[in-house]
Amino acid sequence: MRPLWLALSALLLAAGCLSETKLQPLPSTPTTAAGKAVAEAHGVRLVAEPNVWKGRPSNLESLVTPVLVRLENQSGRPLRLAYENFELVGDSRFSYAALSPFQVHREGLAVGGSGLQGPSFGVGLGWSWGGYPGLGYPWSPLVWDDSFYQPFWDPWWGSFYGPFYPPYGYYPPRTMEPLPTRDMLRRALPEGTLENGGIISGFLYFQDVGEREARVTLQARLVDAHTGEPFGTLSIPFRVED
Repeated sequence: MRPLWLALSALLLAAGCLSETKLQPLPSTPTTAAGKAVAEAHGVRLVAEPNVWKGRPSNLESLVTPVLVRLENQSGRPLRLAYENFELVGDSRFSYAALSPFQVHREGLAVGGSGLQGPSFGVGLGWSWGGYPGLGYPWSPLVWDDSFYQPFWDPWWGSFYGPFYPPYGYYPPRTMEPLPTRDMLRRALPEGTLENGGIISGFLYFQDVGEREARVTLQARLVDAHTGEPFGTLSIPFRVED
């Protein structure tokens, strides 16, 4: 039984490594009437909403830090939108870059975010109807599209045969959608030019902040799309919660 407990402990530790980072506005951060963090300068308004990703993959926030932003341009000049003009700056002074969806693909590969199907490991301990100890909770570090799989299993049931059945029981196949998913591409903030009077919104996918920072500041550099001249920076501070 001792090796079983050691294996279970290792799996629980591995599962804990895929925590999701949450960003919360500081008490001093200006907000809209709806409570969304906001910054304004030089005729440009930036509204930022972290922790609102609801698309596929469902565990995107364990790979990167997605932030939904809205930009309103009343600066009198065209505004250049490029991922290189956005970053999260931590208290450590390290800058977390905004990634294109295709860069997220490469970021996800570090933890198996896309690619071939891999094994799942149990993190639930119990007894089957026959009295055999088993590892029940299917878990994997890969990014799965669980829209097919989810309706068929309960996290405390090891297989279709019974609760906590030994690990030889059948698990229905999972399906995967490689990164970047269609949701990531469709919802990303597009790069290009935001003309004067224009409004646009979309997700920015930042490098994962994880547990390295207590606070981060979203910074957006304002650049004239015609001349390439920087004309200001918008900043919104957040505290980091795990």
